[in-house]
Amino acid sequence: MIDRRMLKMIITNYNGGPVGLETLAAALGEEAITLEDVYEPYLMQLGFLSRTPRGRCATSLAYEHLGILREGQMTI
Repeated sequence: MIDRRMLKMIITNYNGGPVGLETLAAALGEEAITLEDVYEPYLMQLGFLSRTPRGRCATSLAYEHLGILREGQMTI
């Protein structure tokens, strides 16, 4: 459940990222170390999350999985 909240938070509140780990943890009410050690590896393995030097970003697969269109994306 927190994994979906994490992705949705990155997409809706931070325009898909990048967002820093501490900022994300504070917004979710979770410990940063928990996000980094428990949820991030899982989301990265699925291809839903990427880590950049500037922060965490939701991937196109994450948008698709959650059924959220990216800005400028059109439905077919």
